Amino acid sequence: MSRIGKRPIVLPTGVAINTTPEGLVTVKGPKGSLIRQFSPDMIFSQEGDQLTVARPTDNKEHRALHGLTRTLLANMVEGVSVGYTRQLEIHGVGFRAEMQGPILRLSIGFSHPVEVMPREGVGLGVANDPQTRLPVITITGIDKERIGQTAAEIRKLRKPEPYKGKGIRYKGEKVRRKQGKTGGKGAKKK
Repeated sequence: MSRIGKRPIVLPTGVAINTTPEGLVTVKGPKGSLIRQFSPDMIFSQEGDQLTVARPTDNKEHRALHGLTRTLLANMVEGVSVGYTRQLEIHGVGFRAEMQGPILRLSIGFSHPVEVMPREGVGLGVANDPQTRLPVITITGIDKERIGQTAAEIRKLRKPEPYKGKGIRYKGEKVRRKQGKTGGKGAKKK
C-alpha cells in the first residue's frame, strides 16, 4: 500500500470538493476554484472533513497513480485555501526588475530589457529585500504547477553563473561557486 496515497486529505473550512465517476474533480475554496481530470480508475471517498483516495487493484499502473493522485489533490486543496508563493532573487550589479502594469520588466545584462507576461491565474510582484537590498520577484497563485513553471521560466532567462554568482535564483538557493583562472606563472613562451 502506498504510504502517501493512503493518508487522508483534511479539508479546511470553506473548501468543497465535487467528484464525478469519470475522474473530473472540482475543488472550490476562498481563493478560487481548480478543476483537474484524474484517472477514472481512482476511487474518491469523503467522510466529514476528510477525503481519501483508493486504488481498485495492485497493478503497477494503479500503484503509481495512487500516490500521485493523492498529492495532486492535496496541492489543489492547499492552493484554494491558502495559496502558493514562490520568490526569486536577482543578483548582479545593475540588474533590476520593475512592474509595468501586469508585465514584469527585467534588466538583466542584455542589450534590451526582457518583458515577462504572467500566465492566467498567476500574480507577479517586485520588491526590494530590506536585509540584502536585492530585487525580489514574488510569484503568487492557487495552482502550484503554474507557479513553479512560471518561476522556472523566469529563472531560465538568466541562470546564476558559478564564477560571480550573477543571475536569477530561487530565494534561499545556494549556488556553488567556482574559482576562476589564477594569474600565476604559466608555461613560458619560447
